[in-house]
Amino acid sequence: MELQNELDKQIELLQKSLETLKKTGRDYAEKERKYKIILRQKVLELRDEGTAIGVITLICYGIDEVANARYERDCAEAVYKANQEAINTYKLKIRLIAEQIGREWSNEKY
Repeated sequence: MELQNELDKQIELLQKSLETLKKTGRDYAEKERKYKIILRQKVLELRDEGTAIGVITLICYGIDEVANARYERDCAEAVYKANQEAINTYKLKIRLIAEQIGREWSNEKY
C-alpha cells in the first residue's frame, strides 16, 4: 500500500508539472517574441543611421534593452527546460515504482 501511495503522489506531481510546463512554455515563447521584436527594431534603427551591416548585430547585443530582453528570454528558457527535466524525473520514478509494485505482486503467495 505504501508503494501505491508513492505512485499516486508521483502521478499527481507529474500532472502539476505538466500544467506548469504549459505556463512556462507560454512565458518562454512570449519572452522570445519580445526579444526578437526589440532586436529587429534596434537593427533597423542602426541600419537607418548608416551603421555597417556586418557589425549591427554585435552592437545590438550590447544595447541595454536588447540585452535585458535576451536575458529574460534565456531565464524563461532555463525554467522551461528545468520543468521538462522534472517531468522526465517524475516519469522515471513512476516507472520504477510501477515495476516494484509488479515485482511485489508477482512474488506474493496466495
